[in-house]
Amino acid sequence: MPIATINPATGETLKTFDQLTDAQIDRKLRIAAETFSKYRRSSFVERAELMQRAAKILEDKKEKFARMMTTEMGKTFRSAVEEAVKCAWACRFYAENGEAFLADDVVATPATKSYVRYQPLGPVLAVMPWNYPFWQVIRAAAPILTAGNVMLLKHASNVPQCALMIEELFREAGFPEGVFQTLLIGSPKVEAVLGDSRVAAATLTGSEGAGVQVALGAAKKVKKVVLELGGSDPFIVMPSAKLDEAVATAVKARIANNGQSCIAAKRFIIAEPIAEEFQRRFVSAMAALKVGDPFDEKTDLGPLATKDGVETLDRSVRTTVESGGEILTGGKPLNRPGNFYAPTVLGKIPKGSPAHCDELFGPVASVFRAKDLDEAIRIANDSRFGLGASAWTNDEKERERLINEIEAGMVFINRMVASDPRLPFGGVKWSGYGRELGTFGIREFTDIKTVWIQ
Repeated sequence: MPIATINPATGETLKTFDQLTDAQIDRKLRIAAETFSKYRRSSFVERAELMQRAAKILEDKKEKFARMMTTEMGKTFRSAVEEAVKCAWACRFYAENGEAFLADDVVATPATKSYVRYQPLGPVLAVMPWNYPFWQVIRAAAPILTAGNVMLLKHASNVPQCALMIEELFREAGFPEGVFQTLLIGSPKVEAVLGDSRVAAATLTGSEGAGVQVALGAAKKVKKVVLELGGSDPFIVMPSAKLDEAVATAVKARIANNGQSCIAAKRFIIAEPIAEEFQRRFVSAMAALKVGDPFDEKTDLGPLATKDGVETLDRSVRTTVESGGEILTGGKPLNRPGNFYAPTVLGKIPKGSPAHCDELFGPVASVFRAKDLDEAIRIANDSRFGLGASAWTNDEKERERLINEIEAGMVFINRMVASDPRLPFGGVKWSGYGRELGTFGIREFTDIKTVWIQ
């Protein structure tokens, strides 16, 4: 795949970039190692001040950053502005709270003094996706840099200008040269970078296949890695739920980021007593969405990021229907320039079909019916993924069962799943391991050092 900006709303190639040569990659690795040896000794106060500056730049230039996000991957301009503001929040959160998260944990033992100290690991390779081109990077970079590490970013090949903008953001904030560097390279070169002795660890957000490759590469060199992979999140609605609110949120949860989000609700599991009414309202709301120019304020749904994404999504829909599934609305690419797909709802999902088993990355919702809570939980857990889950109920006993029995890294009750700098983010099963954000996120890339003083 070329490293290029291709406008997904028009298909026009706007800018292309040469990949780094091996010599250029080696130079960046050398700079990262040399910078880390000095940066790790900086005080937390110094690092926090730099991160606060980064937050201010993100807010001051939010529309500039948003325009590039929308141009490169097609999210609505409105949501891109929100993404930039959220990035500022993450930077500020770690600047204000990181010192407490990294403070020594004193442990009572027979020693004169014993405690746990958190120290930086070294250069961290971040392999990041295109769907949240700023947020995915910043939510990793903010804790990693605040902890005293440095970062090498290998961003998705269709968002190179976003990657370079983020590098410039940290430079403008005053971070030392080499604390954050962008590597304009293709996926085949990731293994060599990960295997280099100067790289201490890696974090990846991406597909299952990419995650497996990075995990294997890290295992060969015994390196720490955090993986945030795919999701096919359930959205469970029980009879006690407020139906109006559940339906409205279901639409938002499915079409967020044009449907291209790992934590988007994808499988809608509805209790039988309310299934017909929920489905009627949900289908009507999805069919009424305005699809179009992501820069238009009235647009609800922009294009998918790539032509391949449209083809993969449509193939999954057609295969599901051929297996016995039903199209309730949409179900096809739109006949216009750009990577547009109709808002789609599928019903009567056959077991073993793509809509049942896979992550559908686009505005396609799959509706399941459950006769009771037991069946709803069984359907929710009948997936190789375990990232997030949203459940709607006002019954306390149902709520506790859903929290305890759903196999996921995150469960949101009466709210759609969303990341929050204050809380850990990550999944189980094929959705990956390790955590970003919260206290866990900043400690993931530290040497958790036991100290005993006699």
